[in-house]
Amino acid sequence: MSLLSMPFVDTNIDTVLSVFAGVVLIATIATVGIGFWKIHELPIHKASTKEHHQIGLITALTWIGFVWHWVWVLAVIIAFVDGEKALCRIRDIWHGDRLPVVPAMSTDAMTTDTEEK
Repeated sequence: MSLLSMPFVDTNIDTVLSVFAGVVLIATIATVGIGFWKIHELPIHKASTKEHHQIGLITALTWIGFVWHWVWVLAVIIAFVDGEKALCRIRDIWHGDRLPVVPAMSTDAMTTDTEEK
């Protein structure tokens, strides 16, 4: 066999290898497509399991995210972040210096608690 000759040419093995390569190519493309789809559907799935109030918005942002990927990031943030708790936390941080002061326990109350134990 010389260096210029091609193995498996004009044989049945050539046809089998070509079909096998085609099947592997199609399977790879399908796997990548399904994986991409599942990752893009992640915000919708999370929103539906949490019974999120903005599921319509998350669905629309996910679909738009196929074209503009930064929109999909917004859908992920909206789906995974609890908006009510986040807004309460931001409000608490914003008004941190104006929060009502809780009176400290007096030393008499502390000594009676320790004596009772």
